[in-house]
Amino acid sequence: MNYHNKIFRSVQNSDNGEVSSATIFRYFQEDNVLWAEYSGGSIVKGNIIGKVSPDGQIEMRYQHLSQDDSFKTGICHSKPEITEAGRIRLHEHWQWTSGDLSKGHSIIEEISHE
Repeated sequence: MNYHNKIFRSVQNSDNGEVSSATIFRYFQEDNVLWAEYSGGSIVKGNIIGKVSPDGQIEMRYQHLSQDDSFKTGICHSKPEITEAGRIRLHEHWQWTSGDLSKGHSIIEEISHE
């Protein structure tokens, strides 16, 4: 599984999450190191650093600046699925490491390059 130059959009998120369908993620990968930038919706700018396992699962850390001028940080474990259309769908289990430390689940899906 290689995430280099893949673009994703949120299709589902827990109520305590900030990512929405307006949030776009741009992923990059070199060997097993993954990084990404994201923005849109209530997120001004965010970034991700992570490690990709041989089966494509991702362990990552994320941080972003929200429209309300607050910083947010968290950890996430993503498990890939390949859709019938051949796109990557990531099932994510995450937890805030700032604020209320709550947990959530989200799904992001690969989209065409914008």
